Amino acid sequence: MTRFRPCIDLHNGTVKQIVGGSLSENPDSLKTNFESDQPAASFAQRYCDDGLTGGHVIQLGPGNTEAAKSALSAYPKGLQIGGGVTRGNAADWLEAGASHVIVTSWLFNSEGHFLPKRLDALLKEIGKDRLVIDLSCRRTEAGWSVAMNRWQTLTDLEINAHTLRTLSASCCEFLIHAADVEGKCEGIDQDLVRFLGANSYIPTTYAGGASRLSDLQLVNDLSNGTVDLTIGSALDLFGGSGVQYSDCLAWNQRS
Repeated sequence: MTRFRPCIDLHNGTVKQIVGGSLSENPDSLKTNFESDQPAASFAQRYCDDGLTGGHVIQLGPGNTEAAKSALSAYPKGLQIGGGVTRGNAADWLEAGASHVIVTSWLFNSEGHFLPKRLDALLKEIGKDRLVIDLSCRRTEAGWSVAMNRWQTLTDLEINAHTLRTLSASCCEFLIHAADVEGKCEGIDQDLVRFLGANSYIPTTYAGGASRLSDLQLVNDLSNGTVDLTIGSALDLFGGSGVQYSDCLAWNQRS
């Protein structure tokens, strides 16, 4: 059964919800849906108190290390960490309290070419059981392609059955933001969720576009209960009006 998974998105050290496609080097292009006056650790503590598992902390650019570490300290081994993860710092993040590390951009060169040898090196460093591969993507004519560098650069790695099958041997989970709908609260990418449900054989979390509680049931139906859902901007915890956090807790208690 599909579960609700919590998140903490950090930008410049602050918990925020943004429109994913607006994140770039140009600060004037950023569209922010919510900015919290509460520290990241307070959200992590709440997730811990409520017994939520499998959530993630994502560092959207530099300046988030202190806030991320405070969240991991508040909920040791209860949250995954992503954003700027490399072979050189992956073990340090695990030592800081992350249950898993989430990696995307480091697996590619600056032109967006996938580098399998880097994945092999990371596996030797921490093992597959602590590694989540982020396959956040954008739509293309062929389907979807992984996007890196805060979802601004399309890579040569397509989201297809072969990719999912191959990479599932090198990690324990996938995290997939649909960058084209992330933060817009206009509905999930149903085609992508359906595809993931049919082709992913390890735990997978989808994020992007959720706007109402019924999206949990929709993801459950489309994926036959194999894909979990993260809800961000629509959640009342982040200033949204479409989904009540308490209802998400109640949903998880059904599973």
